[in-house]
Order: sequence, then C-alpha cells, then structure tokens
Amino acid sequence: MQLSTSSNTCWLSVTDVLFGYIVGHCQFTSSDDLVYLAQVYFNKKLMGEYNSTVGKYTGYTEKASEIADGLNKNPKMLKQEKKNYEECKTFIPFILDLQTCLFFTPSVEPSVSLSSFKAVDSKHPSTLICSAYKFFPKQIRVTWLRNGKEVTSDVTSTEEMPNGGWLYQIHTVLEYTPRLGETITCKVEHASLMEPLVCDVFFSEPMPESQRNKIAVGTAGLLLGLVIFVGGLIYYKKNSSGKRNDQISLCLLPSQRACRCI
Repeated sequence: MQLSTSSNTCWLSVTDVLFGYIVGHCQFTSSDDLVYLAQVYFNKKLMGEYNSTVGKYTGYTEKASEIADGLNKNPKMLKQEKKNYEECKTFIPFILDLQTCLFFTPSVEPSVSLSSFKAVDSKHPSTLICSAYKFFPKQIRVTWLRNGKEVTSDVTSTEEMPNGGWLYQIHTVLEYTPRLGETITCKVEHASLMEPLVCDVFFSEPMPESQRNKIAVGTAGLLLGLVIFVGGLIYYKKNSSGKRNDQISLCLLPSQRACRCI
C-alpha cells in the first residue's frame, strides 16, 4: 500500500488493500456531554482520528502520524472539524426526543379483583380467584399469602394474556380450606406500583342468628325513635310563639342524620 499527500491532493494505490473508509461519531449522554470523532480505517484497522476532546488529529501508525501532523497545521481542516462538532451538537435534542418516543412507554397500573366460589372435584371446599386486568408492561408478580406467609401449594396461575390496547391480564387460583381467624392475601407487584397492591380476605366466626335478630330490632327501634323525635320537634317549632321560625330549622339528610341549617 502506498499513501501520498500534497497540499490539495490525497491518493491511494489499491495494492493489497481491501477497502478504506471514514466514520464520524457523535458520542453523548446530553447536549453538554459530547465527543465528536472522525476516524479513518483501512482494512478494518483504525489508522487515525480527529477527537474533539483534544482538538486535533492523531495517527496510529508512523505514516498516519505524519499525515496527522500535517492536518493539525492546516487551519481550514481544524475549522471544518469544529464545525462538524457544532453540527453534531445540534442533532442531540432531536435524537433524545426520538429515543424517548421509541423506547419510553408509560406503565399502566393493574386493576385487581378478588372473588370466591365453591370448588368442584377438589380436596378443598373453597376457591379464591385473584385477577389483575389492564396493566402494562407485561411483567407482573401475583402471589398468595396466608397470615403473611407465601403460599405455593394448591395454586394455579395463567400466563400474562392480552387484554386489548396493548394491555395485559393475569389470573391466579388458590384452592383452600377456610380456618377461623386466618387472613388470605392476594399480593400484586408491578412496575407501575410504588408499593405492592394487596387484597385481604378475613375469616371470622359467623354471628349467631339470635344476635343478628337483636341487632336488627335495636336498629329499627332507633330509627323509629328518631323519626318521632324529628316530627315532634317540627310540630313544636310551628306552634311556638315569640320565636322566629326562620332562624334555625331542622332538616333530615338522606343518610337519616339530623343537621342544622342556617
């Protein structure tokens, strides 16, 4: 290979040469952190480069070093490389915006439901289903806990499945035998959640029927007494003399609570 230069001309004889090329690089992490490189290769070997960090050409062979020294003494070449650096800098905002559009996708929080039904053909009498809907990205973790400890047996889960609109859904089933005082928890962990989402089921002793009847009778009596009290107070206000009726009146809210209306 024979490489010769003059002030205006550069030529290369192609004896034993496969190819040669020049590559320009814009390496950056932000518009304030940029390195511009112009690299010259022959036969896949780096012969020399311009580096904006040092502001000059560098050769990596004896002949390339001689050429680099000549280029460093040429103000026009150095001015052109500085211009290339500035042009490279102007493209950074566009490239960063493009990167955001192509690679950034917002996460979507899952909506979680917990349902129960009687098991069929199972050694356990009950089954819980925990479902997570409409989440993105696809990766998600759904686990069952019994009194805070993870349950792995008698658990069946689906794979993440499409839920429309690039969203996903997943379902997991727990077959169990209810025990008095225990808490079953479905815990959902996803990139969109700051902390795990939990749904609890607490099993308590059912209230005796006689006690439920007493509570119902007491509630009904309380409501009846309240209605009688309100009616009597309104009647008293209408028939009282020497007092303004437009100062304070009694109204009844839909929630059956008395309030003062000014």
